[in-house]
Amino acid sequence: MRVLVIVIGALVTLGLAAFGVVAAQKEAGPTSLLALATHVISPAKGTSMPAAASVSTPPATPARPVAAPVTQVSDTVTAPRPTPAPVQVAQNKPAPAPAPAPAPSPNPHAATAIPPCSNPAAIGLSRVVQIDTTGGPAFGTEHFKQYDFLRDKEVVLTFDDGPWPENTPMVLKALQDNCIKATFFEIGEHATWRPDLTRLLVENGMTVGTHTWSHKDLAKNPYAKDIEKAKDEIEMGISAVAMAAAGGPVAPFFRFPDLQQPPDLIAYLGTRNIATFSTDIDSFDFKIHKPDDVIKSVMTKLEKNGKGIVLMHDFQHGTAEALPALLQQLKAAGYKIVHMVPAAPVTTLAKYDDMVRAQDKYSSSNNTRPQSSVVKTISE
Repeated sequence: MRVLVIVIGALVTLGLAAFGVVAAQKEAGPTSLLALATHVISPAKGTSMPAAASVSTPPATPARPVAAPVTQVSDTVTAPRPTPAPVQVAQNKPAPAPAPAPAPSPNPHAATAIPPCSNPAAIGLSRVVQIDTTGGPAFGTEHFKQYDFLRDKEVVLTFDDGPWPENTPMVLKALQDNCIKATFFEIGEHATWRPDLTRLLVENGMTVGTHTWSHKDLAKNPYAKDIEKAKDEIEMGISAVAMAAAGGPVAPFFRFPDLQQPPDLIAYLGTRNIATFSTDIDSFDFKIHKPDDVIKSVMTKLEKNGKGIVLMHDFQHGTAEALPALLQQLKAAGYKIVHMVPAAPVTTLAKYDDMVRAQDKYSSSNNTRPQSSVVKTISE
């Protein structure tokens, strides 16, 4: 009896289980079964997803083009930009070592930077101004008011009538000791006597202009009534100084002797693109001579004027002696030194070059070799 009950219970349990399975299959439906089969079977076989699976899985989204700014950044980071090879090398390789400094220019005026000064007691150079002489501008408020380019307490130093033995080197040394530069208006004939002094000034960066051939007053006869004679004086002076400079730059700066400036000659200089320089302050050192008096003259006039282009003479020994102390007084009083340079050097005219050569009565056709090959020191 007990066995019969157990058998009947087992049969009832199996029947109920079978009924549950059938009911579950009806509820799930065929699509769910196919998806289940795909999930289990396809990965096991390593096959692609069957077409039926695309019904429930959305297709892959196509790649969108990258916006331009992002592309440029990406190109810069991951790939060379389509630039010429030299630029690409500069971008992708370490920067090359700096190029060696260029050799010094043969033109002392080419460098515009003010060099450092190693002398703490020196007045030093404050400013460099470049003069464009196109059309022959005129400077110096004693006669010409238009171009007053100096600021308060600024001074331009100018020296006339050189070069001259002993004096010009003394003036140059005082300027060098104080780390400053000046403008020299040279007499052509003097330059032919001592061309080495002209070269010395040019080589040390001074501005060299001209002051006629022989310091004639061009407002007086015969020059006043004969403009060609006056031109000879002007142009021979330019040619002589240029020859003395031996290829060094001579400025198209001109100062009339005694500051006598005939209008027709100023107009002529304009056709040659040569600037005329008068002065703001005349030291009158050609009259007073004594060093202390020269210093007093300059300082008194500067105190009254406040600034200026100062006219002195390296021809005068008293001025050469006075200059070191004068420069120290200028520094103590708060004055600043300005150096004038030309935008371009002067050009000479062949006619006047020949006239200067003709002045050398003792020239020799045998003297064609350079001095260094003729004279040599063999013992000292």
